[in-house]
Amino acid sequence: MIICKTAEDVKKIVKDKNVSFVQFWFVDVLGILKSFAVTPPELEEGLTEGMGFDGSSIQGFARIEESDMIAKPDPKTFQFLPWRGTDRPVGRVFCDIMNPDGTPYEGDPRYALKRVLKKAADMGYTYYTGPELEFFYFENNGKPSIIDKGGYFDARPLDKGSDLRRDTIFAMQDMGIQVEYSHHEVAPSQHEIDMRYDDALNMADKTMTMRMVVKEIARQHGYYATFMPKPIFGENGSGMHVHQSLFNGKRNAFYDAGDKYHLSKIGKSYIAGILKHAREITAVLNQWVNSYKRLVPGYEAPVYISWARRNRSALIRVPMYKPGKEKATRIEFRSPDPSCNPYLAFAVMLAAGLRGIEQNYPLAEPIEEDIYEFTPEKRRRMKIDELPGNLFEAVSLVEKSQLVREALGDHIFNKFIENKKIEWDRYRIHVTEYELEKYLPIM
Repeated sequence: MIICKTAEDVKKIVKDKNVSFVQFWFVDVLGILKSFAVTPPELEEGLTEGMGFDGSSIQGFARIEESDMIAKPDPKTFQFLPWRGTDRPVGRVFCDIMNPDGTPYEGDPRYALKRVLKKAADMGYTYYTGPELEFFYFENNGKPSIIDKGGYFDARPLDKGSDLRRDTIFAMQDMGIQVEYSHHEVAPSQHEIDMRYDDALNMADKTMTMRMVVKEIARQHGYYATFMPKPIFGENGSGMHVHQSLFNGKRNAFYDAGDKYHLSKIGKSYIAGILKHAREITAVLNQWVNSYKRLVPGYEAPVYISWARRNRSALIRVPMYKPGKEKATRIEFRSPDPSCNPYLAFAVMLAAGLRGIEQNYPLAEPIEEDIYEFTPEKRRRMKIDELPGNLFEAVSLVEKSQLVREALGDHIFNKFIENKKIEWDRYRIHVTEYELEKYLPIM
């Protein structure tokens, strides 16, 4: 693990360790990792002025006539890539994307999150997140061929991914990422690694890093790792439950010792904000056509908009309070999936929660019953709404959302919707194997 604070720290480490290349990392609007490598002689200029690149080929970035972009490294994010070895090692650093005049580029997802975090800071809060990323290991044959038939918390011999997870965690630790848990998940060949919470910007960087590390370690072992939300029909999909809290200095703003749920008014309004705006932020949290194959009843994915403490069919769960653990008071938002853009996902979740605080949204009582067992009439009577059922519905909702537009900024907001409409149209006209098998023999 490398600890850097300034550009001078990075330059010294690069010289002392005889670094061969430094990769500049950033993401496009969809959260796909982008990278280019810089040699040490060019690094000094890159650290002080940034490195120019053509933004017109990056999804959701600039048009051809305004394509010049600058990638400006954040020195605090410098780490070595463990899988590249220690002989002439390779480093990486996350970048902020700038306009040629040095101003922040409004199409940069990292900047979008920074703006919402500043709003929280102006209100006196630091936003912490702790995502739990689920994923699958498959044979490296281009198909979803499982490597084990293990289930939830299974150990060897059923869990054949434990060595992969172990090497992944070692690599993550080498890159300064603290891991709390790892285990086999419910579906065959499905696994989970949970990172210890951190402030949201660092955690978004760590989430992108984890996705890279999981896939790279799997590749080195001859397997393929995927964060696709629903790769196997009839099995649980992969989610990214996001634990989150607000702190005011060192005090957890969600905690209230005198409340029967140990939740403060701030915490309740934050939950109410996410619940109220859940439908309109879903397209950002679940951004792919495939995401909605996961968000269906019966596979442990939340569909119904409610909150609870023990009930895992609810959209938001508030883990039970443990005496003396005030700082651990948090909410767990269960609908996001691990293929989202974490910068945008954290931004819209925080924006929704802050809106609840600003406008003092009231919070209904928790629902501890299994909502999947409710009849449609009972859900209507209890005013339990549900998340969008497909990408088209989700995009139609987000397109009308002033909250999401403000959180992402006009540029990202418009580019995101444009891309998602294209994706839906391509999916809509595609003829699937299901249709051929079902209809061709009878029509």
